[in-house]
Amino acid sequence: MIALDALGPGGPYRTRNRLPITDVAGGPLAELSLVPPLFISRAMKALRKARPLPVPARMSAIAAAGELFATGEVGGLSAAEYQHTVSRMSGTPLPAVRSATEMIARFASGAYDRVLQAARPVGSGTDWRDDRMRAGAAVWIRRGEVFAVHAAGNHPGVHAGWLEALAAGYRVAVRPSRREPLTPHRLVSALRASGLGADHVVLLPTDHQTAGDILRGADLGMVYGGQDVIDKYAGHPTVLPNGPGRSKILITADHDWRDHVDLIVDSVSAQGGTGCVNTTAVFVEGDPAAVAAAVAERLAALPSLPPQDEKAVLPTYPLATARSIEKYLLSKSAAATAHLGGDGVVDELADGSAVLRPAVFELADPSAAQARIELGFPCVWVAPWTRDAGIAPLRDTLVLTAVTTDESLLDELLTDPSIRNLYIGSHPTHWMAPGVPHDGYLGEFLMRSKAVIR
Repeated sequence: MIALDALGPGGPYRTRNRLPITDVAGGPLAELSLVPPLFISRAMKALRKARPLPVPARMSAIAAAGELFATGEVGGLSAAEYQHTVSRMSGTPLPAVRSATEMIARFASGAYDRVLQAARPVGSGTDWRDDRMRAGAAVWIRRGEVFAVHAAGNHPGVHAGWLEALAAGYRVAVRPSRREPLTPHRLVSALRASGLGADHVVLLPTDHQTAGDILRGADLGMVYGGQDVIDKYAGHPTVLPNGPGRSKILITADHDWRDHVDLIVDSVSAQGGTGCVNTTAVFVEGDPAAVAAAVAERLAALPSLPPQDEKAVLPTYPLATARSIEKYLLSKSAAATAHLGGDGVVDELADGSAVLRPAVFELADPSAAQARIELGFPCVWVAPWTRDAGIAPLRDTLVLTAVTTDESLLDELLTDPSIRNLYIGSHPTHWMAPGVPHDGYLGEFLMRSKAVIR
C-alpha cells in the first residue's frame, strides 16, 4: 500500500480519514489522506504569506523538478514503478503514461517562457526596472498570489498546466482527483525536493463537501470536469473551467477522405482516446457511411490488453464503470447507424476490469445531438456536412482539424470564438507543442498588464 499523505506547509500529513485507492480490478493500491477544512484554511494562509522565489531560482527549481519527476526516485518509487502504478490505478495505457511523464518534464523546463514570454503582450515588460519604463510602458504582473487547482484524473498530462502558475510566482494548492492522485503527489514532492518551499506548493486531498474551501481561499483557480462544471463556473471571473473538448475533424469535397483515414484513426485513439483533444466527431462533405466503415475497420483491429501491458492502447475501467458507460452509449446511439460497438464496447479481462473497445456510429444529420457526446474511450460520430449546414455543427470545440482549401470557410472558422483551436490540413487534433496555446495561454488568465512610468 502506498501512503499518499497530504502535503501541507508543515510537510507530509497523514490523517485518520483516509480513502482507499484501488486499481481497475479493485485491488488495493494506496491510501489517500483527506484533510479537514481547518487544515485547508491554515494551508491557504501559509501560501499567501510566502513570497515567490527570484525568477532564476524559480525557473531552476521547476525544471529540476520536471527531470526528477520523469527520471528519478520520488517517494520511494522509481519512474518505472510510478508509471506502472498509474496505469493500473487509472486504466490509462502504460505507453500513454510514459508519454505524459515526458511531456510534464518538457513543460516544466519551459513553463516560465510560456507564461512570461509567449503569452505576454509585446507592449509589456517583465520588470519595472526596464529602461523603457522611464518613458512609460506596461509590466506583465500576476492577478493574484495564490492559485488553486481541482485536478482531473483522466490523464496524467493535465498536471503540466499548473506549473505555469508556479513559474509566474503564484503559490499553488492542488486538490488531486480520487481516480489518480499519484501523479500530483509525485509532482508536488519533486517540486519540494528541488527547492520550492513547502509553503509554495501544497497537495490538499479533500472530500467533495470541503473542496470548495480551496477555491475560496485562492485568488484564482482552475477546475476540471464535465459540462456541469463548465455551467457552474461559467460566470465566475476568478475560476477557469476546463471541460469536454468535443474536438472535431472536417473533410470537404476538395480532398479525398481516403487519404486521411490515418489522421482520423490517430485523432480518435491516441493516448487511449481519453483526452479533450481526441476527436469525437467527424464531418464529411460527401458520404459518411464509407468513412465510418473504413475508420471502424481500422479501430476494430486494436487489441484489448491490461493497461500495464507494453502494447496497451485502449483504456481500462472497473467492470461496473465500464458497463455504466456502455449502457449510456447504447441509449444515446439508438437512432444512429452502428459501424462498430453497436452490440457493446465492454471487453472483460480476467481480473474483474474491462477494456472499453472503440465505437463508430454514423449520423444522418450534422446537427444531431450525439455529435456532442464525448466519452472516455475512442468513440467517434461520423456525420455528413454540407455548405448549407455551415459552421454551426462545428462550433463549441476545443480543436477543429479542417481538411479543406476553402479559404473563405477557413476565415469563418478562425474568427468563430467557440472554435478555440484551428488546425488546417492533415494535423491530428491531439497535436500540441511547447509555446503553442492549448485553450488560449494560461498566462492570459493568470496575468495582466499594469501601466508603469519611472
